[in-house]
Amino acid sequence: MYDEQRRIAILREAGFGSKDPIPGRDYSEAPPTTTPRTRVDSLVAERPIGRIEMVVLRRYPQRMVSSENWNGYVAAACGRDETGIVGLVLWGDEVEQVKVGDIVRIESGWCRRKGSQMVVSSGRNGRLTVIG
Repeated sequence: MYDEQRRIAILREAGFGSKDPIPGRDYSEAPPTTTPRTRVDSLVAERPIGRIEMVVLRRYPQRMVSSENWNGYVAAACGRDETGIVGLVLWGDEVEQVKVGDIVRIESGWCRRKGSQMVVSSGRNGRLTVIG
């Protein structure tokens, strides 16, 4: 019950009212987790993230990156929870998995500051899950 109320609050704050952002898409309950949830307004740059959940508001086009740290596709996105908006970096398979309107959970990710904005990602060691 609590998860359903939180999902509705996130969608309402994102401007979708209490309706699902994409009609017909199943946003069923996510697998349970014991890690406490971090909210966007409490993110701290250069600190790991235990768990954060947000609705994806926009996804930008993917691009190919080839460096000594990463070879593959990367895409930027932005998402929000009930407390604010944050940038999101999608790596590899995440680029194809995440669509606008999805609610995503990042576990064991990272947070950085780019200019005046906070950016989160699953990075190398974390995990991004599309809830639903």
